[in-house]
Amino acid sequence: MRFTLQLGFARHPDFQAIARGAEAAGFSSIGMPDSFFFPEHTESKYPYADTTMIREYLSALPLIEPLVCMSWMAAVTQRIRLYPSVLKVPTRQPLVLAKALSSLAVLCGERILLGAGLSPWKEDFSYNGVDFDKRGKLMDECIVILRGAMSGQFFEYHSENYDFGRMRMQPVPSRPIPIIVGGHSQPALARAARLGDGWVSANTDFATLSGLIKQLQALRKQFGTEQRRDFEIHGFDMAARSAADFRRLHQELGVTDACVAPWGFDIALPLGAQLDAVRRFGDEVIGRM
Repeated sequence: MRFTLQLGFARHPDFQAIARGAEAAGFSSIGMPDSFFFPEHTESKYPYADTTMIREYLSALPLIEPLVCMSWMAAVTQRIRLYPSVLKVPTRQPLVLAKALSSLAVLCGERILLGAGLSPWKEDFSYNGVDFDKRGKLMDECIVILRGAMSGQFFEYHSENYDFGRMRMQPVPSRPIPIIVGGHSQPALARAARLGDGWVSANTDFATLSGLIKQLQALRKQFGTEQRRDFEIHGFDMAARSAADFRRLHQELGVTDACVAPWGFDIALPLGAQLDAVRRFGDEVIGRM
């Protein structure tokens, strides 16, 4: 079992120090949140927690563009993987995103994954000139375009949403960047099963995570992808603490990568205390798996 340190409850000036500490502690990956801006008014509801609480969190925490953060942390680490958890993919132009991802992967020794999701905030789409009502279709097409553009071969795509002729992007990584699809809805789980190289959950508990993974595995069987042994399941059980808790996630649910926030959800905790929590988690959990 691998472990992903989630940076949603940390401050960006500390990311390099935390990345070095996580690598030393035995973490396999680091995930970070994505947020374009804070709309003063929204008609949207957040699906994974109380909307008011999440809006207060977003209004108070400055968030750096994930690929910029990933580049910054990649520069001071050697082994640990980096991914946005999750990037609002259809709000970005897919060829521009493919170029940024492939460039970063090449420069950092191919340690990049793409956590791919949809934003729950309508304004992320409408303010960027993207049709919110077409977000599911756009997401599917973006995944196809990203894979084709980063293949290193000539690629073209034609639809009512994206239309371009044969082109080749260079350089690209020697192996495809894994696309880990996020989301708890039925369409999101189906997308992960049908198109993804894995799935990542948002914050949840064991029972909810168990139900979601059962749905995911049934959908993988439906789409004929259940035989893929490299399919990654990144599960975030907010109550898991001990090595036994995480072994249960792996053995009973098939979680390959446990997502954790070692110091809890206190953004104001000093960096020294956060690093101590990372070290303790490495000693008490990762080291005992």
